Amino acid sequence: QVQLVESGGGLVQAGGSLRLSCAASGSIFSINTMGWYRQAPGKQRELVATITSSSTTNYSDSVKGRFTISRGNAKNTVYLQMNSLRPDDTAVYYCILTMAMRTAWGQGTQVTVSS
Repeated sequence: QVQLVESGGGLVQAGGSLRLSCAASGSIFSINTMGWYRQAPGKQRELVATITSSSTTNYSDSVKGRFTISRGNAKNTVYLQMNSLRPDDTAVYYCILTMAMRTAWGQGTQVTVSS
């Protein structure tokens, strides 16, 4: 079993910044990929960013140059630094961990960007 807990969401004005955190626990293999999805009303679920065990990163086109995903020094932690936030970044952000062809999901944290 894998458990993921997100934190760091909140309300921020356009142009501001937030940093999301995710801590994973349970039976986790050292080779894995972690990342962030987001879901906004009326939009498809979007894979925002991923980072592999070897720190290879990928980003969706909508966040390139604004968001940065990184791993922490603690085991199985991941961060999403979000800069230059826009109202259309408003969504519930979900941390995910993929290993052995299965994906675990966190409960999500709300990010609201006001104009």
